[in-house]
Amino acid sequence: MIPLIEKQLLSALSVLKADGVVPEEVNPAIGVTRTRDASHGDFASNLAMMLAKPAKRAPRDLAEALIMALPFSDAIREVAIAGPGFINFFQVEEAQSVVVPTVLEKAADFGRSNVGSGKRVQVEFVSANPTGPLHVGHGRGAAMGATVSNLLEAVGYKVDREYYVNDAGRQMDILATSVWLRYLVLCGEELDFPVNGYKGEYIIQISQQLLDQHAQGFHHPVAEVFAGLELDEPAGGDKETHIDALIQRAQQLLGAEHYQVVFDAALNSILTDIKDDLEEFGVHYDQWFSERSIADDVQSVVKRLEAAGHTYVKDGVIWFKSSELGDVKDRVVIRANGLATYFASDIAYIDNKILRGYDEVLYMFGADHHGYTARMLAACEALGHSREKLQFLLIQFAILYRGGERVQMSTRSGSFVTIRELRDEVGRDAARYFYVMRKYSQHMDFDLDLAKSQSNDNPVYYIQYAYARICSVMRQLEQRDLAFDQAAGLAALGRLEESAETALMTALSTYPELLQRAALAHEPHQLTGYLRDLANGLHSYYNAHKVLVDDHELRHARVCLLLAVRQVLANGLSIIGVSTPEVM
Repeated sequence: MIPLIEKQLLSALSVLKADGVVPEEVNPAIGVTRTRDASHGDFASNLAMMLAKPAKRAPRDLAEALIMALPFSDAIREVAIAGPGFINFFQVEEAQSVVVPTVLEKAADFGRSNVGSGKRVQVEFVSANPTGPLHVGHGRGAAMGATVSNLLEAVGYKVDREYYVNDAGRQMDILATSVWLRYLVLCGEELDFPVNGYKGEYIIQISQQLLDQHAQGFHHPVAEVFAGLELDEPAGGDKETHIDALIQRAQQLLGAEHYQVVFDAALNSILTDIKDDLEEFGVHYDQWFSERSIADDVQSVVKRLEAAGHTYVKDGVIWFKSSELGDVKDRVVIRANGLATYFASDIAYIDNKILRGYDEVLYMFGADHHGYTARMLAACEALGHSREKLQFLLIQFAILYRGGERVQMSTRSGSFVTIRELRDEVGRDAARYFYVMRKYSQHMDFDLDLAKSQSNDNPVYYIQYAYARICSVMRQLEQRDLAFDQAAGLAALGRLEESAETALMTALSTYPELLQRAALAHEPHQLTGYLRDLANGLHSYYNAHKVLVDDHELRHARVCLLLAVRQVLANGLSIIGVSTPEVM
């Protein structure tokens, strides 16, 4: 209905332009929204108020002129002026029931559109360093990224989902060195594990695999490993300097070939776990992009920045003039030792993405990366690309609660709840739903006890129960040997006169526009809120009205309405990644 009204208003605006009422160059965005109060009609537009200033006329006068110029539509029974100049549209009663056959005909495609047709967008999300298992902090980014991608696809975008694998750099060297040190312990050595090393049971497991495969081929005495090294923090030294020295010693003693074996063992073990965890979480990627694959591009990209005058050298360090392009300060891209920084790799990655031909590149970062966006945009512009191609979603943290107590987590110390543990405890459906039911910019308290409960207070259970309830009605039809004629039901939709029935049909008809809004705003919580409201409408209707009545015509119509509700519940839940159980 909204596209129809927008088209009518555009036609009326053309008439006013032709009559000289509105200047020809005035082309406002025509907005039509649903009214909150049924007494004000079904839809409203503020077009007259938007035209008032350029046309130099009173909004209500313009509203009257627009109404007079509107083409006829048998779907609209009345158009009225309200307040300072709103134009309210009242649709014919039959128009509401049209949504039921439309839903049943389009089925899984109902709500989908082509708003983004022809546009390619890349969504990069999670991209956690492969230095440990994914924990519940990563879970929100995973659920958000997967759902936003599904939403964009639903409105016509060609979406590529990408995970950027940080398989190079210092953190990976710390991981490899941590694994090797645990390996030495398994070989019988005693040592003080570095404060800045990676701990946790998973490190020991990788080390054991290394020992099983290579015996003691990588063994070196502890005295040789720690001889002459800078002290660690507990001994009065610096933990950063100590771990860096340990990395160099590991590389020296193992040699390039054996060090690479340890490095790859750590990387491959953790990355395999990450892939498995995400797959089990219902999160799929089109591309796993290796940071090492663009290692050769980093220097060439820095040279491009140099040639364009965007860098300078100070104390042997190459700096990017990001402050000239909106950043709070300049950034190092090449260190004094000639090694590229993480940011230099990120610049090369931006260039790689855009050169792949994407119309939009969406980064989904944790909220702690809020200071990172300005330098990314600066790099994009310095490389000669449009800043508008980059978009950022900064996702606030999820805080886990069990029994009313906050669960403390630390990746480095190895004390955290993994996505796998969360999935095992509350189930994939609850985890996926809970993660996206709040706006991404809001902090989220994840209540484990609520997520596991089978009550109406648990929103995912409440919605799934609505779906299962309709499935139960269909089983009752068969068990009671009652006939159901869908064609007869669709022909009798005019019999659905209860206010709860009208409310359900209105809710169904809003689904396509809701889906579009949620997708373009990158806000899955709009969809979860809609599904909760639709489920509430279904439960209220079911509790107040008998569906399987003796009146054949009315029964067929009511079952058709329920089937349409069930279809839309299924469509919405599939986008979130939540299942639709038929029995609960």
